[in-house]
Amino acid sequence: MAQVVNPADAQRPQEKKEPDQKEEARPTGERLRSWELPPITVVGEPPAELREEDRVGTYGQPRWTATRRFPGTRVYVVPEGKVEFEYWLRPTIERKGPTEVRHLWEIEFGLPYRFQLDLYYRLDQEGDRSEWLAGEQVELRYALGDWGKIPGNPTLYLEWVALEQRPDKVEPKLLLGGELAPRWHWGLNLVAELELGGQKEYEYQVAGGLSYTILDSKLSAGVEVIGLVSDVKGHRGDFGESEAIFIGPSLQYRPLPQVAANVAPLFGVTDDSPHARIFLNFAYEF
Repeated sequence: MAQVVNPADAQRPQEKKEPDQKEEARPTGERLRSWELPPITVVGEPPAELREEDRVGTYGQPRWTATRRFPGTRVYVVPEGKVEFEYWLRPTIERKGPTEVRHLWEIEFGLPYRFQLDLYYRLDQEGDRSEWLAGEQVELRYALGDWGKIPGNPTLYLEWVALEQRPDKVEPKLLLGGELAPRWHWGLNLVAELELGGQKEYEYQVAGGLSYTILDSKLSAGVEVIGLVSDVKGHRGDFGESEAIFIGPSLQYRPLPQVAANVAPLFGVTDDSPHARIFLNFAYEF
């Protein structure tokens, strides 16, 4: 099994370690941003071809996982100590009825022991003349192991959604992700979105993304797919015409190390799907 070695120890005599023992990066007393984290060496694995694939942080994760790679698909947790602000715009263009628009303002925190906490403020509108409805979301993630220790790097995700004039929701997810080859990165999410009142609508979703790095730490492009169905209380398993499948390109551009912009225009490919669901995301790391 791979052993992780802190480069700061490379010049001092090493104590004998068991083959599975990992030496983690030691804190310096100053919080480092994700692009400033020093790479760590994984013994038994070839050196990373790209800087964004360097292993960093206390969990030995690739640097690319420190910043959201896919707008519609989550992967792992951010490194311990990271603080980032994100803004989201997500219009859904319906085949019948008004366009739904969602704004999200998010701040995320990388916590110790492979935890991550995200806090959101949300505004929703159906059609140009309807009122804006507010909401708050609290999201907690926990990665089951350091990066590479478990296939797919499984991460548990739980979100509470409190909505104005609408039933609250709870949203559990299983997050998976990894690297297929140098420059090729993937993510897969299994999602349930459970309404706690009203008709108690339950939505079940699978989301996946594949990304290729064009310019190291600067530009990547790929594809995302989202499929979902839903049912209501008293008719569990009867999905009727609720099926929707979206597919489309995704693009990430990083003009500065602390800034990332993501766009993914996903198009409905079934008769019951909306015409499109578009993800626009801007992130700034403090």
